[in-house]
Amino acid sequence: MQEYGENMRDILQQVRDGKISLKEAEKKLKTMQIMELADFAKLDTGRDVRTGFPEAVFAEGKEDRELIKIIKSCAPGGGVLVTRLIPERYGAIKPYIDELESLNLEIEYNSRARILVVKDRETEKIGKIGIITAGTCDIPVAEEARVVAEEAGCQVIFSYDVGVAGIHRLFSQVGKMLEEEVKTIIVVAGMEGALPSVVAGLVDVPVIGVPTSVGYGVGEGGFAALNAMLQSCAPGIAVVNIDNGFGAAVFAATLVRSSLK
Repeated sequence: MQEYGENMRDILQQVRDGKISLKEAEKKLKTMQIMELADFAKLDTGRDVRTGFPEAVFAEGKEDRELIKIIKSCAPGGGVLVTRLIPERYGAIKPYIDELESLNLEIEYNSRARILVVKDRETEKIGKIGIITAGTCDIPVAEEARVVAEEAGCQVIFSYDVGVAGIHRLFSQVGKMLEEEVKTIIVVAGMEGALPSVVAGLVDVPVIGVPTSVGYGVGEGGFAALNAMLQSCAPGIAVVNIDNGFGAAVFAATLVRSSLK
């Protein structure tokens, strides 16, 4: 029977130490990939080893009791990220999450990014990325990207509020990132979404554009920024969905990992 908190590394260590046979290990590995919780969740417990990213849970649409059960089930097996968890909801579930500290798990909550991180070990660093925002209103999406990228093993160099409204602020920050040899730069911008095009015209690394829902009038909801980034005349830009800091970070970390192979 698989013990609570047992992960792939534990199983492989048992094989190496001669405590279990290859057949027993194979059976354990097959059964640990998907964990079913009642009738509301099927968790991908092997995601971390397979993709390099821990299981991520989207908080919206789930009841507090469901989130608590998911977190307690995932955390001992390597960790979990809970995204779009607003401070009010985190305050409601915090007493239950604090119980995990007895398992020597590290618990961190970033209210600006709206992300809860629960993990059992430090992440091995794989490389550097940059994150830039056009304005201060774009920072929550950038912080989501930063937290996710760091949990994926990236060292993040960031600079916020350097948009095209004061373009002179940008150049020194881009220069610092290139000196640090970042492998890619995430650029987060709302309104007209022009900043990724400017950055892509200055650097020789991939740029990931993240449109945000910051704006009003024709820019309301982030669609003007999204369309502008998709229509960019600067080559080398990939664009993710509106407010999708998580997706941008996963793509950035994937680029970094690919550069190491």
